[in-house]
Amino acid sequence: MPSNLPSSESAAPKRDAQFVRVAETQREPLSFFIDGHEVTALQGDTVLTAVLMHQRRVRESDFSGAPRAGFCLIGACQDCWMRTEEGLRLRACSTLVTQGMRVVTRLAEAASVAVPAATAATAAVPPASAATAATSAAAATGDTQ
Repeated sequence: MPSNLPSSESAAPKRDAQFVRVAETQREPLSFFIDGHEVTALQGDTVLTAVLMHQRRVRESDFSGAPRAGFCLIGACQDCWMRTEEGLRLRACSTLVTQGMRVVTRLAEAASVAVPAATAATAAVPPASAATAATSAAAATGDTQ
């Protein structure tokens, strides 16, 4: 049976993204940040979809450093946990991307990436209240570290 696939690696298209959008292209665009780089997504995209539209992984394994791209894509496997630049955990497969959201793919970057004051979620909150807000957010997402 003849194949419709390219016959050699050099003939294959180069792709940096894990996902390619083939439907629902008319939704409103928005911008967000991955590891400090501004990228685009569409309203209604999950963080997982939005990130994998731009690269092949959502994070690195905490244990081996190997790239991870989610596994089940439905919220059952715990493989798509990511962090915001502020260090808050989120489940990429069930969290919708929002305008200006800032996520990191490596845990070390969560603490080292500078967040402009205008985009920080706690910029207008006094330090004591910011800690309380972070604790409440962590409890809501199940992050008990």
